[in-house]
Amino acid sequence: MPSQEKKTVLELPLKVVLTEEGTTVFIKQNKKLARFKLADNVEEYGLLLDKFVPAAIQRMLLIDYISKIEIARAEFVSRRQEIMDLSKLIVYSLLYRQYNNVLFSKLLSSEVIKRWNRMNPSSIIDEKTRFNESFLASYLKEREKQVQELKDEILSPIRTAIMKNPNLLPEEKNVQLFLSEKFLNNLRSVIWFILTKFRGVENFDTLIRDIRHTLAEYMEKGRIAEYMALMIIELAVNAENANLRRQANILYRGAVDPNAVLLDQNIRNRVIEELIRNEELVYVSWKIGGTRTSIGTQGKLQVTLYNKEAEYEVIKESIDSKKSADLKRKSLFDFYREIPEGGTDTELGLYYLSYLSEACEKVNVKFESVVSQIKASDTTIITLSFYL
Repeated sequence: MPSQEKKTVLELPLKVVLTEEGTTVFIKQNKKLARFKLADNVEEYGLLLDKFVPAAIQRMLLIDYISKIEIARAEFVSRRQEIMDLSKLIVYSLLYRQYNNVLFSKLLSSEVIKRWNRMNPSSIIDEKTRFNESFLASYLKEREKQVQELKDEILSPIRTAIMKNPNLLPEEKNVQLFLSEKFLNNLRSVIWFILTKFRGVENFDTLIRDIRHTLAEYMEKGRIAEYMALMIIELAVNAENANLRRQANILYRGAVDPNAVLLDQNIRNRVIEELIRNEELVYVSWKIGGTRTSIGTQGKLQVTLYNKEAEYEVIKESIDSKKSADLKRKSLFDFYREIPEGGTDTELGLYYLSYLSEACEKVNVKFESVVSQIKASDTTIITLSFYL
């Protein structure tokens, strides 16, 4: 089961940047928005949350009210599971939204709707058609049984295939069954309206098969959520460890082995307090491509990690010798391969990166990684881009 469903509240402070539509809705509801600065020094208006309800964040993502989510911490180990849950929640929400959009386009281009539009030129159904949400809610409320029957019709072959799959453990089968239902439960009302209205007409069976096939594709894409979450927490903990070692060396003037900060809880706590006091934090942000943004960004998820990293200078020399450049760039794979010994757990990082890259390739998700540095502030920026 996707882990964002396991907890009703996550104890993780967030900065949530709203889209233009989200901002408008909140202002109309007289909700006060906070003004804050993000890791890239850009000031935004949005929500500052000390804790949050995953289901509420997911709803806002599904209706395109959120453009960016950012966390800033001196340490990540104590909130490892919460951060992974947040990452997976964002990925699944974006996949649910993409499935909605793709499915709606398929409905509009289907023979079922084309025939309706030819026979009813005064009430055609297309991307410009506006549906009254109150009407849709009432219409579907009266047809709850038909909607459930349609869900079962779509899911029946998928459920059978999952249960007969010898390569899946019982827990994995439960995850897949749950995920298939989640995709359908998050479909927009207008899609269920169209399906119930045209159920049984000519070519409807073809439409159902297409819906089922697309669902299977998006369930496969969901497999990258776990790898992505592991990669993000791996990068964040590596940055955390680098900061702890560096600060321990400064604080104890070399009298303590920097690695002791990873093992001795008392030393660790003192160093973390110093990092917080100096505001030397690691930032992780998720930038979500909106449904109304430019072509090519609708299914894009960009995860960026910011950290001041002195060791980057050592790495940088082997990449680019242009002294005039303010921004040095390389792939994440090269970044891991060239980190000095003791700087991070390179093998583990490469392990996760390898599996993430392979998983993305298998499900036709474009994945790019870039590591760069802002020279003036010695800030290392790691950017992971996914095109879902």
